[in-house]
Amino acid sequence: MIAAPRRRALVLTGAASILLAAMLLGILVGPAGLTPGGVLLDIADRLPFVDVDSGLTTRQQAILWNIRMPRVVLGVLVGAMLAVAGAAYQGVFRNPLADPYLLGVSSGAGLGATLAIVVGGAAGFAGVPPAAFVGGMLAVGATYALGRTVGGVRSEVVIILAGVAVAAFANAIQTFFMQLHDDTLRQVYSWMLGRLATDGWSDVLTVLPYVVVTVAIIALHRRTLDVMSVGDVEAASLGIHPARVRLLLVSVATLGTAAVVSASGLIGFVGIVVPHAVRLLVGPGHRLLLPLSLMVGAAFLVLADVLARSVMAPAELPIGVVTAAVGAPFFLVVLRRSRGVR
Repeated sequence: MIAAPRRRALVLTGAASILLAAMLLGILVGPAGLTPGGVLLDIADRLPFVDVDSGLTTRQQAILWNIRMPRVVLGVLVGAMLAVAGAAYQGVFRNPLADPYLLGVSSGAGLGATLAIVVGGAAGFAGVPPAAFVGGMLAVGATYALGRTVGGVRSEVVIILAGVAVAAFANAIQTFFMQLHDDTLRQVYSWMLGRLATDGWSDVLTVLPYVVVTVAIIALHRRTLDVMSVGDVEAASLGIHPARVRLLLVSVATLGTAAVVSASGLIGFVGIVVPHAVRLLVGPGHRLLLPLSLMVGAAFLVLADVLARSVMAPAELPIGVVTAAVGAPFFLVVLRRSRGVR
């Protein structure tokens, strides 16, 4: 039998290899005629003290570094963030159906994006990312404020129910504005269904700090998440303040989620599918669950983007359609398993 440290190393190495393969595939797929060898050599040529001829034309290099690479890296950041946030949500709420959109992030972000498009008209997309970010954060703030007035944030059930109420209210306002301005429906739905189209590296550089900080804070609390999985009473007896930890982790996970959603639109099911699938394979310990969720989530979204670009080429499917096609059946499987456990 393989020792536990060696097994962890093998599992992490395998996940990293899958992620790198998915990224290379994401870069290669398309009509530019890029080759694996040419791409790898051109990447190596950008390293210090390395000077090699990749054989790529100037046009191919522009496509590689200004279109394909930013899109793939953005997919890695979005997928990793949604998966790690999903693992954190499922840990603090002890619920395998929890995901980063649980407390109204998606509805708040959708409302913010809709208002930006309605107010901005044809140029509305320029204001969508900041509006979606602010909308998502305000929705979660409203959820916690409502939860505190009802139950003092003592119970995760109260917070979840407050999130449902806030999401319903935000969705109602969004629908109202969409009905008033039905000429913007196409733009709104284009954003809501998700996309990874980028204008160079600007989106990547915008969301990168949020993702790094969020993942670091959640990773530092991996042992706390393990303790909280046994229940609030037991965690409190071990010196942990469950409500305080829950507020911190939900806040940072929401911050990271709102940041990536502002750049990618609403991409559902990644936060449910990936952490739960990883948990089924390696168990509930967050020491392995968090890094694996990060890498598998990143690879999953990059591969979903490859499918979105390939299935109806040269047209492109919204990436949210692809993730929903995979995630919805998995959600039903999780629901049945959860019902059986209870």
